[in-house]
Amino acid sequence: MDSKKVSITINPLLLNEIDELVGRHIFPNRSQMIQTALEELIIRFKRQRLAQECAKLNPDEEKRFAEMGIGQELSMWPDDGW
Repeated sequence: MDSKKVSITINPLLLNEIDELVGRHIFPNRSQMIQTALEELIIRFKRQRLAQECAKLNPDEEKRFAEMGIGQELSMWPDDGW
């Protein structure tokens, strides 16, 4: 995947933390550390968003929707002897 160079401003204390992780060879360089952190943050944000949307669902209503088509779908399944 191609990478693009960007310029960011970072708090000196945070930069020291990043440099410490790089110095301990946990990450090969600052760019890789920041990219990994951003990827994980985005994944966490997406999961949180999905959880928030799922929390809005009404379990009884979802069950009713799921059961509405079951009778028709079961009649279309092949009888394999189970």
